[in-house]
Amino acid sequence: MKVALVHDYIKEFGGAERVLKTLTEIFPDAPIYTAFCVKGSTAHREFKDKKIIESFLAPLLKLGKLYSPLRFLIPVIWGSFDLSDYDLVITSCSWYVTRGFKIGAKTKVVAYCHTPPRWLYGYETSVGFTRYWPVKVYAAIVGHFIRLYDFLTAQPPKRDRIPIRAGVDVFIANSENVRQRIQKFYRRDAVVVYPPVEVEKIQKVSRNLRTSQKEDYFLVVSRLVGAKGIEEAAVAFKNLPYKLKIVGEAAGYSDVIKRLKEVSGGNIELLGRVSDDKLYKLYALAKGFIALARDEDFGITPVEAQAAGTPVIAYNGGGFKETVIDGVTGILINSTDEESIRSAVCEFSKINWDRKRIQANARRFSRGLFVKGIERVIIKVL
Repeated sequence: MKVALVHDYIKEFGGAERVLKTLTEIFPDAPIYTAFCVKGSTAHREFKDKKIIESFLAPLLKLGKLYSPLRFLIPVIWGSFDLSDYDLVITSCSWYVTRGFKIGAKTKVVAYCHTPPRWLYGYETSVGFTRYWPVKVYAAIVGHFIRLYDFLTAQPPKRDRIPIRAGVDVFIANSENVRQRIQKFYRRDAVVVYPPVEVEKIQKVSRNLRTSQKEDYFLVVSRLVGAKGIEEAAVAFKNLPYKLKIVGEAAGYSDVIKRLKEVSGGNIELLGRVSDDKLYKLYALAKGFIALARDEDFGITPVEAQAAGTPVIAYNGGGFKETVIDGVTGILINSTDEESIRSAVCEFSKINWDRKRIQANARRFSRGLFVKGIERVIIKVL
């Protein structure tokens, strides 16, 4: 069976790229088709031993950050790929649509959807580029046509037409939250297969550290972009007796690092990108984990924290409602204002958290269950 993988682009290494990496381990011979790949980037380092095939527009898209304003070229980018020789194509899709390539009469297409593009459907985005009115007008015009393209390529392939353009035979959603979005915007059903979390590896590290005392810091792990609640957390911790450590790298047009330094009062520590081993230790030794993104698609990092036995303070919305059990594995809060976060931290400190129950909850999202879920879907579609 010939298998191909398709992914938005290869630049920053985040949750979607962790899913892609596991897919490459399930299908080690499958090439990766992508809009562009930035050599030397954090994502490229993870996939440099794989065959990566970029679109013909890759040199243009990589100039500065043109891939964002040139998003009107999305239909051209994916339409340039001919994947008709493959039996199975698995597309990892989110904000760059990542569908519409050519396929064969017998090619099956499975779409692992991290979310329908947030910028197309009114969800808060990481950069907030539409705060400038010329960009807002441009985005509205481009968005109209891309929405049509996004909907059409989300429907089943019409195999009676030549060439056959890739629709989707089966959708996989990364959460119940995203499954509902797929139903709402595409009118398609989806199977939920939660993203892979390295639960066993994290728990092994935490076992080796279990004799250590928790340290007096809370942890945030996120790309340093807007819409993640990082700035709100930095403001709240300004006058709290705990340090806030932040792991992550800047992405896109984000200027979050500058703003964090302005609002934090020096009570934050920016660690940048760290190795997995160091990250797992940071999870295990943290007093608690902070996750404040509103309407997060799924959110792998709170699950990783729970795998290490560390409870979570999370916004009561999106995927966090599926991964955090209020009062058992963490605290869900209904607002991310300064007072709400501080009150949650005070309440958090009074609870005697059960490490074993927290880790047991994380096992619902293990890498092994992800692999089994993907295999079940593929067997069914073939």
